[in-house]
Parts: sequence; structure tokens; C-alpha cells
Amino acid sequence: MKIGRQAPSIIQLQVLIWTAVLLLGFFSVLPMEGLLKSVIYTVVNTTSYVIIIYGNILLLYPVFYQKRRFVLYGIAVAFFLILTGMLKAYTGIILYKHFLIKTPPVNLLTLLSYVPGGILIYVLSLVFRIAIAYFTLKQQTEEILLQKSQAELNLLKSQVQPHFLFNALNSIYYRVYKVDPLSAVLIERLSDIMRYFVDESPKEEVPVSTEVAFIESYMELERIRIRHGAIINFEKAYNPELRIPPMLLMTFVENIFKHGIDKSRKQNQVSISLVQQDDFLFFKTSNRKGDSAADNQPGGFGIINLTKRLRMLYGEKFELTIDNEGELFTAFLKIPL
Repeated sequence: MKIGRQAPSIIQLQVLIWTAVLLLGFFSVLPMEGLLKSVIYTVVNTTSYVIIIYGNILLLYPVFYQKRRFVLYGIAVAFFLILTGMLKAYTGIILYKHFLIKTPPVNLLTLLSYVPGGILIYVLSLVFRIAIAYFTLKQQTEEILLQKSQAELNLLKSQVQPHFLFNALNSIYYRVYKVDPLSAVLIERLSDIMRYFVDESPKEEVPVSTEVAFIESYMELERIRIRHGAIINFEKAYNPELRIPPMLLMTFVENIFKHGIDKSRKQNQVSISLVQQDDFLFFKTSNRKGDSAADNQPGGFGIINLTKRLRMLYGEKFELTIDNEGELFTAFLKIPL
């Protein structure tokens, strides 16, 4: 297995750049100034470059320029360059005197003479900022591509494993069917539900007929838990080839069996309608409330998450209403096609 080399990080690249600047500055003045003076000159100059570049990138640019305070940004840059240049000159002269190196007399003009050199470094700081942004974006893009490839690989793995289970369920179905046809049908429904989760739910859109088949398989399985059964009226009037996002209607149906079915009640009546009119799809569920206090507060995180998803899909073009008054719990959804 071949392991690729990991690309250097942004911090590593900056360390390499500043190391190169230090070495270049040192060896460029070494033949003329000697070892000690070259070290002082290189350290002081490189430090001033770092202060100017990162001071602009991390402080002045985001605080003033990005907030559109252009005049204040210009004033701050001018003051910053003057202060940095004078500090650079004063620090260098103090170090030279400490190591008994001859220096010109210190006065205001001498200190100000170091300021113009900082202007070029300030311009380079803008280029430096663009370079950092480019490499950061490039690194993020590579990470996203790597995550995408890993996700696709995991998806392929997850699809292979369930299909072995589907084959096993089919074998069980044929054996059970000879002895107990009703139980065999339930196994078939379970297989359909699992196949929907694996094959259809990752898609952006599925035929509405496929979504309805999934809902009906789910309801057939839920009927097992109901002692006295349930009377479900499901009205359907739509174009079977119409496509909608998967798992969009399931939250309402799940809430019916979670909150609206009383296992001890002899008459559990549920009404569901899915009707297409003009350029809209209307979905409505209605059921009696359960007897417990928890059942009188249906929805929960399922409805909250569904609302967030609908906003992402349709913006404000959908309509979702919940009627929790009286003996019935009614949910209504209208989405554009």
C-alpha cells in the first residue's frame, strides 16, 4: 500500500518562508558587515517585517478595512509604519552600542529615515495575505475532496452489506410463506423498508409512488403492535411519476403511530390524504389523540427537524400547520412542485 506524502500545513509554509528570509538577509550582509553586526541587522529587520506583515493581516486589515473604515485604516497604517520604523531604528542602534559597534548619532531624522523601508513591507503584507488565503482555501478543498472520497467509499461499503441481508430476508420469506403467509408478507414489508433506506433515501428526489409504497409498508408493520387494529383511510390523487424529496412525509405518519394510536382502544381511526392540485402537493393526516399527556404533545424534534429541512428545500414557499385543538390532531403540509 502506497502512502502519499502529506502536504505541508500553512504554518509550516510560513516557518519555511521566514527561515529563508532570515538566511537570505544574514548572508547578504555578512561579507560587508561581519558576523555580529550581520546577526543584529538580520534579527532586527526580520522582526520588523514580521510585526508589519502580521500586524496588518491580523489586526489592521480585519478591524478597519474589512469593516469598510477606509479612512481610519489609512491613518492606522501610516501611524503603524512610522512607529514600527522608529522602533526598528532605535532597537538596532541600542544593540549596536551595547556590543560597541559604531553608530550614527540618534536624532529624529535618523529614526524617521527607517520608515520608508516599511512601506514596501506593508505592500508585501497584502500579497502575503492573499498567499495565505490561497493556500488555506487549497488545503480546505483537498480536505473536502478527501472527505468526499471517503464518504463515497463508506457508502459503497454500506450498500454492499445490506444487500447480503436482503438476500437472507428473501430466503426466509420463501420458507416462512409455506407455513405462515401473513408473517411472510410482513418480512417482505420489512425488506422493502430497508431497501428504501439504502437505495432511495440518499437520493435528492424519488417518485411519489415510491414514497407512498414506503409509507404503506411502514404502516403494515406498525399494525402488528395494535391489539385491535386500526382503520386507515388513505386518499391518493397524484401523478405517480411526480418526484419529491425522500422521507418528506414520513414524520407525520410516524407521529400517528407514536402518539395517536391507543393500543387498548377498539376503534383507532386515521385519515391520510395525498392530493396534487395545480402546482402544489397537499398532504394531510388526522388522528385521535392518545390518552397519555405525552401523546397530547405530538411532533417534538421530528416536526422541528422537518421544518428546518422544508426551509432549506423551499425557502418560504411551503405551508405547514399543526392543529392540536379538540380531540383530533391534524397536520397539514403544502409544498410547491
